[in-house]
Amino acid sequence: MDASAGDRQQTRSDLAWAISVGGIGVVLFAALVVFTWYYAATLFLIFAGVLLGTTLNAMSNRLGQLVRLPHPLRLAVVCLVLAALFSGVVFLGGATIRQQATALSDTIKSQLVNVKAFLDRNGVDTSYFDIGNSSANAPSPGSTTPGAPVTHNLPSAGALASSGGAIVSQTLKLLLGTLSAVGNFFIVLFLGLAFAAQPGVYRTGLLFMAPARHRARATVIVDRIGETLERWLIAQIVTMFVVFLVTWIGLAIIGIQSSFILGIQAGILTFIPTVGALIGGLIVVLASLASGWIAALSAFILFLGVHALESYILTPLLQRQALDIPPATLFAFQILLGVVFGIWGLALALPLMAIVKVMIDYFKSDESEPPETAAA
Repeated sequence: MDASAGDRQQTRSDLAWAISVGGIGVVLFAALVVFTWYYAATLFLIFAGVLLGTTLNAMSNRLGQLVRLPHPLRLAVVCLVLAALFSGVVFLGGATIRQQATALSDTIKSQLVNVKAFLDRNGVDTSYFDIGNSSANAPSPGSTTPGAPVTHNLPSAGALASSGGAIVSQTLKLLLGTLSAVGNFFIVLFLGLAFAAQPGVYRTGLLFMAPARHRARATVIVDRIGETLERWLIAQIVTMFVVFLVTWIGLAIIGIQSSFILGIQAGILTFIPTVGALIGGLIVVLASLASGWIAALSAFILFLGVHALESYILTPLLQRQALDIPPATLFAFQILLGVVFGIWGLALALPLMAIVKVMIDYFKSDESEPPETAAA
């Protein structure tokens, strides 16, 4: 009788302990979700710095296969080469980039207005677009009634104050936006250099946070994630450069203006799978419409060729050992993160999914091993 009462008491204690642990786990998980939601931009910024550090470390490791130098010297050589390439592009092609960017912006705006007018002529309601509304709503110079006296009304003091306040507000927004973008750039640059300078220190610190009994598994997972990201980033850089080169040369042969800046944007948008290619193709076709339908059709064929080159040759050839994610799964994950977290989630969806896939593959392979193998 006493034994059964003791068993019941032990069962109640175990149940209360399980409920307490479960409740604490739920609260901690909810707190983690809320923290991630409110500080998503900062977390993505840190992750971008980690990716930059991984890229620099991967380039340093590739350089180490050619020359035997200490890691700090190899990293310095890589940074100097990248800085020289960037400076060369800015100083040698800065004027061209600025002119082509201005021309591309004007061309895109005019083509969007033409598309809106075409839709209006064919009975499609485009009233929700803001294109051209300001010019349409502004009174034309010849809209005054003939014979009416021309009056020159000076704005009131309130109108002047309101206009001045609006100008100051817009100027402050522009300055804050510029400072934020420049600050984010230097934050990512600093984090990338810090991670690449001492990768072993941060790896050891990350593993130290894992429980001692799980540290061996955590080591394997962290190393696999690092290797996967390094292989993918190197392959992605090569793919982006090839897409830029082919797009630039192809558009220049067709005779499209702003071919250089269009090639740059196509190469940069290649970092975002699927969605980036679609956006880049749309920009290329819109910019080509100003040169006629034949040029636009040629540019569209070039876009299809570049997309086929990327999807069926470069990606399988360069990334077959890095990532193997079904396109539909990747696209759904991109849309989810893009809707929830904006441009950061859209741009960094693939490396995040790569990390998740490495962890899932590890635990699946660990579960599929026989007990004697796991014990060995």
